[in-house]
Amino acid sequence: MPTLRIDGRTVKVAEGANLLEAARAAGAHVPTLCHHPALEPSGGCRLCLVDVTREGWSGPPKMVTACLYPAEDGLVVQTASPRVVATRRVVVDLLLARCPETPIVQELARQHGIEATSYDVNPERTDCVLCGLCTRACDQMGVSAIASVSRGAGRSIAPPFDQPPPDCIGCLACAEVCPTGHVSVAESLTDRSVWGRSFELQRCRECGRAQLTKAQVAWAVARGASARDFELCDECKRRNLARTLEEVGGTVAAGEALPA
Repeated sequence: MPTLRIDGRTVKVAEGANLLEAARAAGAHVPTLCHHPALEPSGGCRLCLVDVTREGWSGPPKMVTACLYPAEDGLVVQTASPRVVATRRVVVDLLLARCPETPIVQELARQHGIEATSYDVNPERTDCVLCGLCTRACDQMGVSAIASVSRGAGRSIAPPFDQPPPDCIGCLACAEVCPTGHVSVAESLTDRSVWGRSFELQRCRECGRAQLTKAQVAWAVARGASARDFELCDECKRRNLARTLEEVGGTVAAGEALPA
C-alpha cells in the first residue's frame, strides 16, 4: 500500500488509487465537477489540481490533476497551496462567467471568495459546465448518442446535427451523472423525452409501474438479456421472491439485492 503525505498528514491508500481518492481519505477537500466514481477520471474540469513533490525532487512542486495522478509511495501533496488556490480561482471565475445562475457554480465561487466574475458573462443562459460526464456515461453504456460539439466559446454537448439522436435509448445515464441538472427530461405516464426524442415506457406486468423505456429493453435483449427479465419491476420481483421464499421457509430482507 502506498504511503504518502497530504497536507502534512500521512495516509495509506490501496494500490491503484489516485491522488483524489488519497486526498479524500486524508480528509482534504478537493473540489471536482467532472468526477464520478462510476466513470473513469478525465481531469477535464481542472478543479482538482494539487501540488506534488517528494524528497529528492529538484525544482518546484509539480501541479497535477489529482483524479488522474497515481498515489505513489513517498509523494508529498499540497491540496491548497497558494498557487493551487489561485489557479482554481481562475477556473471557477471562468465557470461563473459561463454559468452565473447555476447553484453549484455559485457555491464554488462562494468557497473561493469570488463575488462576481471578472470576465464577460455568457449572454446565453445555460447550466452546462462542459464537464463531459454525460458523454462519458453514454459512451460507457456503449451507446454514444451525444458528444462534445465545436470548440472554444461555442463548445456544447449535443446529439449529431442537433437532431433527436437515433442511438439514444432513453436510459437517463446522462441525466443521472449531470452535476447541474442541465440534461432536460420530461416524463409522463406513458412516455419519456430526452435530447428531443420521445420514448415509450415499459410497464410492469403486475403493478403497471414504468421504470425504463422499451428502447432500453430492446437494447439489452439485443445484447443477450432475456425479455422476461423486464416484465416485472424490481419491487414486484422482490415481492414475488419473498412470497416464494416464505412458502419454502426462507426470507428476503427489504432492500436486499435479488439473486441473479
